Amino acid sequence: MTTHITDVVNLLFYEDLSDVILVGNSYAGMVITGVAAKAPERLKLLVYLDAYVPDAGQSESDLWSAEMRATIQAEETAGRGLRQPPPPAIFGITDPEMADWVKRRWTPQPLATYTQPVSGGTARSAALPRVYIHCTGGLTTSTPLFAPFATKAKADGWQVREMATGHLAMLTAPRELAELLLELGARS
Repeated sequence: MTTHITDVVNLLFYEDLSDVILVGNSYAGMVITGVAAKAPERLKLLVYLDAYVPDAGQSESDLWSAEMRATIQAEETAGRGLRQPPPPAIFGITDPEMADWVKRRWTPQPLATYTQPVSGGTARSAALPRVYIHCTGGLTTSTPLFAPFATKAKADGWQVREMATGHLAMLTAPRELAELLLELGARS
């Protein structure tokens, strides 16, 4: 995860970007949280798109249910060191052509990305506006997984929006997501 965070921070620096609206889907909620801790001066808004919302010092695996943790730890015990991608249908992708497109592009994810904690930020990073977009539709088992993060975001005073689509809204509802992101950008 540190590599993912560093890559984004470096992109912001080397491209000299500012007032960035950074969107993170799923695991990338961990990444954008880490980016905000390291480069808050370059950011305008953080958008958690059906994503994990960690507190400082938490890893993604800290946010899993005991059952999910046991399943994924079994993969690690098997010695692969990688988590294989789940079937696209879990994320609401039911169109066979799109599912095939996704499968050809997915790669296993190193298990270490799930166990590295997010570092704490600063007062400046804590003050960044945040929005949570919760995907509530589609044939998805991820909806219950991410519902607590939408609830947490609302309790923390974030704006919470819902989309009646699967977990990968950028694929299942790209136009609606783009319109929502443009609206959020105009308001921030």
